[in-house]
Amino acid sequence: MNTERMRSLGEKRSVIRELFEYGNKRKAEIGKENVFDFSIGNPSVPAPKELTEELCRILTEESPLATHGYTSAPGDFAARKAVADDLNARFNTSFGPEHLYMTCGAAASLTISLSALVKDGEEVVLFAPFFPEYTVFVETAGGKPVAVPCKWPDFQIDFDKLAEALNEKTAAVIINSPNNPSGAVFSEESIKKLGETLSAAEEKFGRKIYLISDEPYRELVYGGIKVPFVTDYYNDTIICYSWSKSLSLPGERIGYILVSPENSDWKTAYAGICGAGRALGFVCAPALFQHAIPKCVSMTSDISVYEKNRDLLYGALTGMGFEAVHPDGAFYLFVKSPEPDANAFSEKAKKYEILFVPSDDFGMEGFVRISYCVSTEQIERSLPAFKKLAEEYF
Repeated sequence: MNTERMRSLGEKRSVIRELFEYGNKRKAEIGKENVFDFSIGNPSVPAPKELTEELCRILTEESPLATHGYTSAPGDFAARKAVADDLNARFNTSFGPEHLYMTCGAAASLTISLSALVKDGEEVVLFAPFFPEYTVFVETAGGKPVAVPCKWPDFQIDFDKLAEALNEKTAAVIINSPNNPSGAVFSEESIKKLGETLSAAEEKFGRKIYLISDEPYRELVYGGIKVPFVTDYYNDTIICYSWSKSLSLPGERIGYILVSPENSDWKTAYAGICGAGRALGFVCAPALFQHAIPKCVSMTSDISVYEKNRDLLYGALTGMGFEAVHPDGAFYLFVKSPEPDANAFSEKAKKYEILFVPSDDFGMEGFVRISYCVSTEQIERSLPAFKKLAEEYF
């Protein structure tokens, strides 16, 4: 482990966290209601009441030793079985508890998977725009991130550019759909062609290429949009999931890794997952929430608020002259900067106490990310400030 690199990561927060902390400072100075903070993807709707009730039941009725004690290293059997049964019922799959590893959220899922599957110097393809921490996770695993820009304006996969990126060093490809930061959802056509492309690349280069699907926003889609279930289209798939967004539990750090049994070598891959979890200290995800999963595995928070916010903000900003990707999922609006330097645009917005994230760290210049997982009232109050910002450009 490179100690200098670790120190550097500790001394410099991500651009998202920097803005989040700046926002907290401004709220303390001028009042929370006067700062329009769209910097961070922190769910703004409560967890389902059934989850709260189940947590209370566990805490009051179950044995404290069982509730707070260690689970098996890969996770509580009942939790893993509940997840497998739910996926099988929803997607007509045939998963079992033995294909699942419970984790401390999607970040742990990705970190474990990359450490298990990527050798030093191998490459991992990231479709830009992508969550900035992907580069941190890949590099920490010893890999090299390779950015492949998606197409504008629909942000589907650019297969010509993907073909140029794939080679004998490619160990994995990460997808995130619905996407953070664009809100785009890869179509079934895109996922099908991606599976075909990776299968051909495996044969061409004589090696396994894992498709790692990062899915914390899987349930956050609007208007009947379908999110293709990736194991249906490619055998060598690893799914990294988190309930942070679907159940509004970002601070509880609970998720899982699924190793598809369609992978011809899935037992070896799963053993690698278990080994990486052990080596990284990610054994036994938070037990209380593992015990609550069987009751709540198929639930989601009320995402109708996010859809309302999306329609309000997208309609208002495009009406002012801004260009944006129409988000079919997640809770982000990806707006094209009206000047080439998105950082300058972001700084100019601060004059009106608007905080959003420039896209450079997302692997793509010229955009900003606006998180609309805030109160509808905040969006409504922010529109005059956005109007003043727009008048500087249009």
